[in-house]
Amino acid sequence: MADKVLMKGNEAIAEAAIQAGCRHYFGYPITPQTEIAAYMAKRMPKIGGTFLQAESEIAAINMVYGVSAAGKRVMTSSSSPGISLKSEGLSYLAGADLPALVVNAQRGGPGLGGIQPSQSDYFQATRGGGHGDYHMIVLAPSSVQEMADLTIKGFELADQYRMTSMILADGTIGQMMEPVSFDFTIKEQIEKPWATTGTKMQRKHNVVNSRS
Repeated sequence: MADKVLMKGNEAIAEAAIQAGCRHYFGYPITPQTEIAAYMAKRMPKIGGTFLQAESEIAAINMVYGVSAAGKRVMTSSSSPGISLKSEGLSYLAGADLPALVVNAQRGGPGLGGIQPSQSDYFQATRGGGHGDYHMIVLAPSSVQEMADLTIKGFELADQYRMTSMILADGTIGQMMEPVSFDFTIKEQIEKPWATTGTKMQRKHNVVNSRS
């Protein structure tokens, strides 16, 4: 049996993302998901990755768009109202058929809608945000172990279907601590011949946009 580590759910997501091959994280601090950014800020420089605290949620999601278009595994995270701010960027990702992982550590409270009475975060995730007419892959963990497991699954499904995957978590699981196993069997990353990686004069130019 693999050793287990006592971690918060948010930290488990961050470590699982790194093990899945994610080397690019862009975010903006908002409770209760800030531990994800804090973990990435410590780990990414040590493994040759990129951590960048953007000037806003809008900037962060558009940075995700750029890295995904280059064919790399990339993620961002936020919480309820922050996801609303990312909505236009999420619709651009969907329109351009780009894979990415987005974490929503939902929180209740006033402002842009609470999750208790109307399930606004749920409908936003499962019915399409932005201007609508798209869907994301939505994975909802019920434990800290599933926070890690579904992060791996989210990256794999995003690449397979060229879609955005969302981890629809909440502040309770994000802050809760449980023993977590990172004994994953991670699939080899698939080729991305559509990526904008430079042609080296050996193929036609790839263009990534939301126009068919």
